[in-house]
Amino acid sequence: MSDVRLPPFRNLDDFLRGSARFSLPDPRDPARWNNRIINNLLYYQTNYLAVVMAVLLLVGYFQPLKTLLGGAVLTLIFVGFVWAAENKPFVRRVRRNYPTSCLLIILTASYFLLSLLGAMAVFLFGITFPMLLILIHASLRLRNLKNKIENKIESIGMKRTPMGLLLEALGQEQEAGS
Repeated sequence: MSDVRLPPFRNLDDFLRGSARFSLPDPRDPARWNNRIINNLLYYQTNYLAVVMAVLLLVGYFQPLKTLLGGAVLTLIFVGFVWAAENKPFVRRVRRNYPTSCLLIILTASYFLLSLLGAMAVFLFGITFPMLLILIHASLRLRNLKNKIENKIESIGMKRTPMGLLLEALGQEQEAGS
């Protein structure tokens, strides 16, 4: 874990403006779309972290206790899922075969638990909204040469990042050569 490093912050020109190129993904080719999302999540992870932190700070300013509660609930459910996936063969198979469904299960379980605790709005705006923004950007942003080189280094294991570990925990390992 000591060799895990956060990649550099990508400038706004690369992330959103100027040289950034966007295009709708082909819904008939989900494997290519998934590859684009994973590669963008790895390449822009520091920018995505900044987006999440900005939204959480904004929501936390207005609802600090509910924001902390939402973060704690999501973290506990995620850690429980990772533990189950490591220790239960059935859950491990489901995680490997249906990673998107597993993420939806984690979010749905968090939503229902928070609805019982009265923190639904914080969950929707503080947790789900930034994830939606990230998913939209990662889906639409076309990769550039620098993105492809950085992702290749990550995929062959020469560099470890927090997003790489998170994707691995969710069963979204990136194949070398993609």
